[in-house]
Amino acid sequence: MTNRIVGGSSASEGAWPWQVDIQTDSKGHVCGGTVIAENWVLSAAHCFPNPNDISSYLIYVGRQQLQGWNPDETIHRIRRVVVPLGYTDPQLGQDIALVELATPVVWSDRVQPVCLPYASAEFNSDMKCMITGWGDIRDGVSLQGVGPLQEVQVPIIDSKTCQDMFLINPTENIDIRFDMICAGYQKGGKDSCQGDSGGPLVCQIGDGSWVQAGIVSFGLGCAKENRPGVYAKVSSFSNFIQNHVGGVQLKSASRHNWADRVMVLIRTLTLLVLVQLLR
Repeated sequence: MTNRIVGGSSASEGAWPWQVDIQTDSKGHVCGGTVIAENWVLSAAHCFPNPNDISSYLIYVGRQQLQGWNPDETIHRIRRVVVPLGYTDPQLGQDIALVELATPVVWSDRVQPVCLPYASAEFNSDMKCMITGWGDIRDGVSLQGVGPLQEVQVPIIDSKTCQDMFLINPTENIDIRFDMICAGYQKGGKDSCQGDSGGPLVCQIGDGSWVQAGIVSFGLGCAKENRPGVYAKVSSFSNFIQNHVGGVQLKSASRHNWADRVMVLIRTLTLLVLVQLLR
């Protein structure tokens, strides 16, 4: 198992303003993540083997490349890491971490929070989404040169199809659970890889917003045939996130964004009823 970009290209500067680089003092780059609020980053639980030992971690926000000058970059220490109580291993689910920063980020054109999905959000099979990160460009081959942020488009794969793929010539028993979402191609060729862990799988909805559908979790190799990437399903953790983080931006996964409009209508009608009752 790899802890999980292959087949991608360099992202344009500022294209993914929520992407963060997670490093340790001794290892350098270890994982990715996303800014979800001014003091909070979303990542994978397996990026923090000991959530109580965080003194060596650094969070780079506004970073475009791993080496050289990043004019929009700020560096943050971690105050605490929150993972689900039942988390033990990526393959058993619950691979999510909420990282509280010791200092807040400063919003700009190049630093913005990613939108998160409602608990009811569904990302349809074949919906084209994007993964981003500074991970290996293929098995055992790290990102070269200054290390520009990489991006690649992959389609969502429904859970049954994903499970069936892993049952073809099985080398390891993989169980696609309710809190996981798959993305990639049956033929392989494009995928997340080592070093992309904790980074985002984002999908664009009807109003043009990007919503984070998944967190890079695990896979068998990188970009292999019948071995799609497996991601923590962010919508499954909506309540967990909201219980710890205030002010996150929630969106539906609808291409036409009807769910958001219905929610706005319900809230408006509720407010009108309350106003009438208080008169």
